[in-house]
Amino acid sequence: RLPVKAIPNAPTDKVVGWVGGSLKVKVHAPALDGRANDALCAFMAQTLGVPKGAVALAQGARSRLKVLEIRGMTLAEVRARLAPPS
Repeated sequence: RLPVKAIPNAPTDKVVGWVGGSLKVKVHAPALDGRANDALCAFMAQTLGVPKGAVALAQGARSRLKVLEIRGMTLAEVRARLAPPS
């Protein structure tokens, strides 16, 4: 499970970075009819290199603070894949 602070209506989809224990992610889609949630899940699946079906919204459908469930990866693996290249 990955805590996420989602920012809808951004110019582009982008992982901003870690803020406290949550990952801040901007998505281009508007927060309307679940479009931002769908875009967030699809973008995170693409970013992490997992199938779309492996990322699902577990909590926070109507909140900016969300919890994503990523099947097949631990939180440590997620952090490692999102770490900037050194």
